[in-house]
Amino acid sequence: MKLVRKDLEKDNAGQVTLIPEEPEDMWHTYNLLQVGDSLRASTIRKVQTESATGSVGSNRIRTTLTLCVAAIDFDSQACQLRVRGTNIQENEYVKMGAYHTIELEPNRQFTLAKKQWDSVVLERIEQACDPAWNADVAAVVMQEGLAHVCLVTPNMTLTRAKVEVNIPRKRKGNCSQHDRALERFYEQVVQAIQRHINFAVVKCVLVASPGFVREQFCDYMFQQAVKTDNKLLLENRSKFLQVHSSSGHKYALKEALCDPAVTSRLSDTKAAGEVKALDDFYKMLQHEPDRAFYGLKHVEKANEAMAIDTLLISDELFRHQDVATRARYVRLVDSVRENMGTVRIFSSLHVSGEQLGRLTGVAAILRFPVAEVSDQEDDSSSEED
Repeated sequence: MKLVRKDLEKDNAGQVTLIPEEPEDMWHTYNLLQVGDSLRASTIRKVQTESATGSVGSNRIRTTLTLCVAAIDFDSQACQLRVRGTNIQENEYVKMGAYHTIELEPNRQFTLAKKQWDSVVLERIEQACDPAWNADVAAVVMQEGLAHVCLVTPNMTLTRAKVEVNIPRKRKGNCSQHDRALERFYEQVVQAIQRHINFAVVKCVLVASPGFVREQFCDYMFQQAVKTDNKLLLENRSKFLQVHSSSGHKYALKEALCDPAVTSRLSDTKAAGEVKALDDFYKMLQHEPDRAFYGLKHVEKANEAMAIDTLLISDELFRHQDVATRARYVRLVDSVRENMGTVRIFSSLHVSGEQLGRLTGVAAILRFPVAEVSDQEDDSSSEED
């Protein structure tokens, strides 16, 4: 994402002009937009024209509109963003108050105006415009007959290819059908890796599987690379890292990212940091439940006691339609930072973010036990009984 201009007043009202450059920038933009914002961007409008003879025709004309945002639609797989709203600025082709849908496009600038730019939104812009935040991790999560080729960016886990091949069982004295099907499966996975992984950007490719599938696959891949003199795979052999996972499904990627060998290799990536923070929370919940809280009310009480060491919060909560509820989450983030706590904002498109979403989307690891909250919970529950 490229920041062209930022004009903010003292009361944090104002506008920002940005140019999305990568598909992931659409995800950042989706998180910046809220209903009621003002969006100015180039779009195509179908306009009806009447000639001197009275015949009516229609033309598609590119024009720039300013909309009051009414609805936002994001397709996470195609990384397409459509914004629907009413026109709020005079235009020769579109009447004031008329509805229109703008599809934001890569490399085409837009201007977003808000009545209040809060700290979370401004931090999102900083992250989006930082060139260091790129997709530098790829993963192949596999089992016999099933594989997912994924790209792990700082904010999303994108499934780029799913490979499914029916593998017949081994038969006594005859394994040829099983072996041929397995070879066909491996070949399709290799093709998917070459098609979807940009080795110029990716610094590590995780190959995760149960059993010995990953070892057999890597042996096959590099043997074929030597035979066919595939320089792309041979030159990047050191980037492949084999790790264990319980299955070939996408959710097993979290296990792969938790592997100590992976965390040391990916220590500087946001994805690994999120997974470790969530893992620390679960360990704390198991061993010292008084130092692991989840749910907004519990976490807010812990924050009042200045007890929060690490706050885990999903970016999905900042897309809440109710302004007051959204402001409550922003205040919590600001307060934890003021109290020298660490804040980790999880992407809801990451496997770790999905897991946090099941825990209400907000959780905290505490510096010290806050027994009062637990006591109050017990008192209130006993009164209900």
